[in-house]
Amino acid sequence: MRHHVYFSPGMFGFGRLGSYNYFAHVERELVARFAAAGHELVVHVIQDLPTASIRRRATRLAETVSQTSGAEPVHLLGHSTGGLDARLVASPATTSIPQALLGWIPRLRTITTMNTPHFGTPLASFFTTAHGQQVLAALSVLTVAGLAIGAQPLAATSVLLGFLRGSDTVLPFKVQILDRSVESVIGLVDDARSPEVRTFLAAIEDDQGAMLQLSPEAMDLVAAGFADRPGVIYQSTASMAPSPKPRRWLETVGHPWRAVSLSLFFSLHRITAGHDDSYPCAAMRATLPWSGEANEAVLARAFSGSPPLEANDGVAPLRSQLWGTLIWAGLADHLDVLGHFRDDRDPSTVAPELRHSDWLTSGSDFRHAQFTQLIDAIATGMLDAR
Repeated sequence: MRHHVYFSPGMFGFGRLGSYNYFAHVERELVARFAAAGHELVVHVIQDLPTASIRRRATRLAETVSQTSGAEPVHLLGHSTGGLDARLVASPATTSIPQALLGWIPRLRTITTMNTPHFGTPLASFFTTAHGQQVLAALSVLTVAGLAIGAQPLAATSVLLGFLRGSDTVLPFKVQILDRSVESVIGLVDDARSPEVRTFLAAIEDDQGAMLQLSPEAMDLVAAGFADRPGVIYQSTASMAPSPKPRRWLETVGHPWRAVSLSLFFSLHRITAGHDDSYPCAAMRATLPWSGEANEAVLARAFSGSPPLEANDGVAPLRSQLWGTLIWAGLADHLDVLGHFRDDRDPSTVAPELRHSDWLTSGSDFRHAQFTQLIDAIATGMLDAR
């Protein structure tokens, strides 16, 4: 049987830029597992507006599925904010998406959310500030540079780190430097795919509705408008990055890129760790439509105890990532789970399309073995729902 899966990218992520597919590693592994089970999996990557409102992104997702899925089973997989797009599309209560685009809903089998901030993230609140918008643009283009072309723009990333740590008294000066550093990185990728990169950045500048909606206070209301669709399997993955240890910093000696990248990651990690007791980016267990206790048990097994509320993957708080059945949990950062982790293999022994490129150095030690387990769990849930 042939199935269709639709990948939705999230915060400062992208679908495809030139020949680079943000979901390449997940796509390859899922296709292989469906083939091993005797099924064909047709993959579609949503070319989303990176930081647009959840409603706008969900409408684009619905439109793409309606035009391409034929009469065959459908699976939705969203990373980060992309998971919210999938949930809104499927929500029985939604009236914001034209019904003409939802004729395929009876064929929807599963929704997989990977590290999705279902209950918001403090990082979104930071990104809505004036200097936070600058950081968001810089992080986005640096992600393109780090993943799509394998570049390590050390100078630009160092400036960004200083900006994150800077005080308000030097903010105007820092903003000017950051603007120039972003332009230098754009220049770095211009030779490869200038129009696409600039269009990507323009979309971030023009519409940051998702950042407003993903703040913990706003998601308290947004989540109340979502409902699970009966008959659809909801499954999630969740991860946290470890707190910095002296050993991690020693490992970066002689590797300036890793040192700066590690510092940048933990700056983001510290912002994401902050929470308001009134809006803790976690579900009230009594209100969950599924067993919150079962998911807590999965976390306890994965981390040898119950993680604190501050635990996060550098972008989304750990407990904000829980929805439906938690099928995998472990130590990983926000991009590790997509296959963007440090590859210790000799590059000369690995085909270019099979290599893994790490962008944010988190010290999670996420590698091939953990990635295989994660994809196995996702594929099993999808195949069992057929």
